[in-house]
Amino acid sequence: METAGRPGWQTVDSGQVLLAAFAALGVLVSVTEVAVVHPVQTDVAVVFGVLIALGELFRMVMPGNREVAPVAAAGAIGYALLVGVGPEGGGRIAALDVVPAVHSAFQVVVVTAAGMAVGSLPHVLVGRAFRMDAMARRLITVALVAVCFRPLLALGLDWPLLLVLMGMVVVASCFADVLIAAMIRAEAVRARFGIAVRDEISVKAPLCAATSATAMLIAVATTVMGPAALLVFTVPILVTQFAFRRYAGIRATYLQTVRALSRVTEVGGYVETGHSRRVSRLAVAMGRELGMSEEDLLELEYAALMHDIGQLSLGDPIPGGATVLASPAEQRRIAELGAEVIRQTGVLDRVAHIVRLSSHPYRTGHGEPPGPAAEPAPGRPLPPPLASRIIKVANAYDDLVGDSADRDRGAAVLERLRLDSAAEYDPAVVEALSRVVDRRPRL
Repeated sequence: METAGRPGWQTVDSGQVLLAAFAALGVLVSVTEVAVVHPVQTDVAVVFGVLIALGELFRMVMPGNREVAPVAAAGAIGYALLVGVGPEGGGRIAALDVVPAVHSAFQVVVVTAAGMAVGSLPHVLVGRAFRMDAMARRLITVALVAVCFRPLLALGLDWPLLLVLMGMVVVASCFADVLIAAMIRAEAVRARFGIAVRDEISVKAPLCAATSATAMLIAVATTVMGPAALLVFTVPILVTQFAFRRYAGIRATYLQTVRALSRVTEVGGYVETGHSRRVSRLAVAMGRELGMSEEDLLELEYAALMHDIGQLSLGDPIPGGATVLASPAEQRRIAELGAEVIRQTGVLDRVAHIVRLSSHPYRTGHGEPPGPAAEPAPGRPLPPPLASRIIKVANAYDDLVGDSADRDRGAAVLERLRLDSAAEYDPAVVEALSRVVDRRPRL
């Protein structure tokens, strides 16, 4: 995400710059090598380059602002795995009655980079954001496959063993892509590396499996049928991409709807303008600080955006909408009413549970989970869920600080929350808020 008033290149993390520089160096070395030894089987290279370009042209953004290009990735990895090119009448795999694919790993990198550049040109011309880290990651993944697999073809291995090696190489490349993406994401959003790895696996595993399977299918089919196989065997990944695009669109629309609904309290004058958005941003940052997964962070964001929706039932609005100044009974009533409104949607029961318990004190929260769970130890009440505790702290902080940039005022509020953390607020959550606030730029 770019900061308002600043060019995108000024907000790029150092890890992204290093990744892009490494990819650029690889492309430079590959272009030099191919220029010296001359490209081979250029007709096949052009066909795969066109497929990669089309894949980049129709790339998409997945949840979490992850840019992916499944068709381009499948085409590029398929080219890296290509064993041969079958004659127009088809070839016999067992006898390897095909024209061997003799291109090098360097040529794979050059063709992939050229296809990505051509496919990205229309995006640049219309002013769309340039994701150099995502493109560099895709290029490095393809280069890894090519470097690991192309030398194996000189060994004259049988097809069964080649297929096994193909599978091992693409799995290793997927794992490398996940690790690189996790490192970049952990730095960008200040998440724990282990949590970032888990999130990347959960998001990318289905798409990576589909892309890898299609790439292997393309490589084998092209060996038998020739380049015409590309027209047939890219259909599965196109269908997969369409399904993922719909999922991403529905999720984005859902979040925008929740954000619009959260503004009802602001438009009605029940809370200060921007309160819900500020609380949600603080809550998500604190959740990352405390190691919450991406799925839990999404629920936390929904709950934080709608935590004050119960104020719509009040006859007399609370001055400034600051529920932290209301009585405990009034806070609980607002939370209960808000949870009931959210529950009426029929699909946000967990979010409603988080909102309902966001008014409960930490030490005596009685935060029973919505489903079956273990009973708390005798004499020890179960605290509210972590998401509820985070919203309680974030809401109290914003109620008392608002949109003020006065760091002294923020420090005084933090100290007040620490003093109340003996029973009202979770001390660990308050300290997470302190770290998040300290990282804010001085204005």
